[in-house]
Amino acid sequence: MDKEDSIVRSAKTVEEATEEALRILNITKDKALITVLDEGSKGLLGGFIGGRHAKVRVEIKSDPVDAVRDFLREVTLAMGLSVNIDTNLKDKYLNVNLTGENMGILIGKRGQTLDALQYITNLAVGRHGDLQMSVVIDTENYRRRRRDTLEGLARTIARKVKDKRQNVKLEPMTRFERHVIHTILQNDRQVRTFSEGNEPYRHVVIAPK
Repeated sequence: MDKEDSIVRSAKTVEEATEEALRILNITKDKALITVLDEGSKGLLGGFIGGRHAKVRVEIKSDPVDAVRDFLREVTLAMGLSVNIDTNLKDKYLNVNLTGENMGILIGKRGQTLDALQYITNLAVGRHGDLQMSVVIDTENYRRRRRDTLEGLARTIARKVKDKRQNVKLEPMTRFERHVIHTILQNDRQVRTFSEGNEPYRHVVIAPK
């Protein structure tokens, strides 16, 4: 059975099936998510024998912020968690703060679960709406606390590099963590930073200039 925000229609061509679905849903093409289920085929004798109609599914695009909320609610419930979801859209970044009990489960070891959740959420929201935005997910102020820890680490290692004039390889880090290290030391005239290795073992190297 078709949902109110989704409909499947068949016609001689994909274009005709799409137009009919758009008319029934009373939306324009830019407000629709169109999936071609069957491109159809022409039959013998000019299409009169053995032809197959094209079939499309047309869905009404949901608001991307609502899509993020719905997706996160579904995922966290599947994890056995009940969370409050607060969002703030600013400069094409949708900042999401999750609150509730047992948020440590969402953070995971060194934020790996939180980063994974953020990654799949960005993939999911990419199907909804025309708004180009990146989703940043946090809970219990973890990202700020982690940034402060990384800042202290970067400055401590940078001092050692300056003293010994030798490269120092840091432990493997997520993309977010590597970016923090690079940003903190980018204006230091005595050291330089670069990343090497492959995920998930990619790490930052701090070297003397």
